[in-house]
Amino acid sequence: MTLVMVNLSVVQVGDPVLRRRAGEVPEREITSESVTRLIERMWSTLDAVPGVGLAAPQIGESRRVVVVHDLPEFIEHYSELQLLEREREVIEPYVLVNPVLSAVGYETRTHFEGCLSVEGYTAAVERFHQVDVEYLDPMGHRHQMRVGGWHARILQHEVDHLDGMLYVDRMNTRTLCTTDAYSDLAALPTAEAVDRVTGATGLEEQSPEP
Repeated sequence: MTLVMVNLSVVQVGDPVLRRRAGEVPEREITSESVTRLIERMWSTLDAVPGVGLAAPQIGESRRVVVVHDLPEFIEHYSELQLLEREREVIEPYVLVNPVLSAVGYETRTHFEGCLSVEGYTAAVERFHQVDVEYLDPMGHRHQMRVGGWHARILQHEVDHLDGMLYVDRMNTRTLCTTDAYSDLAALPTAEAVDRVTGATGLEEQSPEP
């Protein structure tokens, strides 16, 4: 019996595949063995890491394929207030081939994001609150839906990957911090965490009297 070793590592920032616009998957190839294996490897990698979303370029494949889920065990440690602020809820696993996003209105939200391809860091990123998404599933069937909150944030983050963008291209640069540093702030409302990271909190108290 031959054992096939599968590389489940995630490509890190600095690899040019993360900066290229990924190619569309021809509809006739969506159900092919190569695309099916790609999707299986993406799920295996996401489970091993783990994370809520993964784009094909993150495993070195420049194709417009994304997998997404937000499992109960990922959110069970958040308080009800944290979940409400983030508008985060369970997302059942699904695959998007050749996804196309469009913003719904101009309303935005800012929250901290990390990335499997930028290990060890996080920063606050402003994203559209709601998006419409059109995509093909692994059987080639077309879907359209409107999502908001954290789900919309995940999709925007992953589709950015397909266009050669990383969250660091959109972040508030003054909020960049290590994930260890942010762990002490994660329970705070995002606006307060931003103030802490940027040094805005307590500046008045620290200023000398005129």
